[in-house]
Amino acid sequence: MQISFLIFPGVTQLDFTGPLQFLGRLPGASVSIVAKTLEPVETDGVLKLLPTHDFKSAPQPDLICVPGGHGISDLIRDTESIDWLTGASERAGYHTSVCTGAFALGAAGLLFEKNATTHWAYTSLLPLFGATHVDERVVQDGKLITGGGVTAGIDFALTIIRDVAGTETAEALQLALEYNPSPPVNTGHPSLASNGLLQRLNDIYGPAMETVRRAIKEIQS
Repeated sequence: MQISFLIFPGVTQLDFTGPLQFLGRLPGASVSIVAKTLEPVETDGVLKLLPTHDFKSAPQPDLICVPGGHGISDLIRDTESIDWLTGASERAGYHTSVCTGAFALGAAGLLFEKNATTHWAYTSLLPLFGATHVDERVVQDGKLITGGGVTAGIDFALTIIRDVAGTETAEALQLALEYNPSPPVNTGHPSLASNGLLQRLNDIYGPAMETVRRAIKEIQS
């Protein structure tokens, strides 16, 4: 299986590196890190990522994954990036995303009349692409698989592995990488947070969400 991750300036590195760590161990998988150029890509943290391919040299993927990040509003407005994603998706068996990467799939026309998810603060934007939000950590609708925010990328990757290679392989990789989460706090979903905490986070995410909303409206106008 040829797996291609589309990365871009402002990508959230864990949206990418979490699934990469698991999907890179899928038996028989070959992984490409695709970007507009081969220059190092700045993440929304300290790390910079090195693409393995640009759009001209990228192999045809069997599975496309778009991670999210604060740069997603620029990505969906970038015609060259969305054209590559649209063209590559025509022959790809799986169209997938983590977090706000779902909006790049939407810009490529891959969310229409599909069930999907994204980071909880941005779920209200999914209907702008004709998608129905399902409040789950990972949502599979045929060969479209979308994950929630950031850390959901690991559950997302295991869902793909189970679908592609079976439950036994998924279980083996979960054990090999000791994925046995037991967080010391329990506010990982809005339903578990206090009203005050949820309001505080909504205030933080509000401007970024509106930036994505404006970008979607711009490409649709």
